[in-house]
Amino acid sequence: MFWPVIKAADNAFTFDPSKMNSTKILIVEDDVFIAQDIQEYLANMQYAVSGIAYDAEDAMKELSGNPPNLVLLDIHLGEGKSGIDIAIMLRDVYQIPFIFLTSYANKATLEEAKQTRPLGYIVKPFDEKDLFTTIEIALYNHAQRWKNPTWHVEGINQKFRTDFTPKEVEILQDVFEGKTNRQLCEKHHVSLNTIKSHVKNIYEKLDVHSRSEAMAKIRKGIEE
Repeated sequence: MFWPVIKAADNAFTFDPSKMNSTKILIVEDDVFIAQDIQEYLANMQYAVSGIAYDAEDAMKELSGNPPNLVLLDIHLGEGKSGIDIAIMLRDVYQIPFIFLTSYANKATLEEAKQTRPLGYIVKPFDEKDLFTTIEIALYNHAQRWKNPTWHVEGINQKFRTDFTPKEVEILQDVFEGKTNRQLCEKHHVSLNTIKSHVKNIYEKLDVHSRSEAMAKIRKGIEE
């Protein structure tokens, strides 16, 4: 997490380049120009854009091939599945947090959107500061929601029927909290190959093949 510095003179955002945000955000928006504006806003905020999807089909391809940490999701995407349909998949299958971006603020749309449990709802038009604060609050609340206070070897191994070592549990927690391999190297003072070896062992013991699958399995276990 990082916080912007607001210049008193022009009220513009400035960022410390040394605090680049590793959060990957998927934009799902059927209007090309709005999607490009959002992409520019996110770049200004130092977020990484994992992709832009202009319809539900594109969104599903992005989610399966390059899963993000957060999705900015338009509700109405033209023909085919709507943002509501994608939101249900994000909630039930991927466990990826999402924020609705929409031009519709009527009661019926809001009630339908509420059922999917979004972490934010922004009505267009919006500005960069609105987007930034909503994203930061959403990411914080999502992290708190899934925060597990019992990251100890015995509890994790019992919960998931595994045989993790203490170091693997430490790294599993860091992976769950979104740290990159490079950040893991710095924290644990080991080489990148050592981290990759630990992560590979974690995947094998959880019977998964990627970070997104590992996180989904851990989240599901926490919910049960």
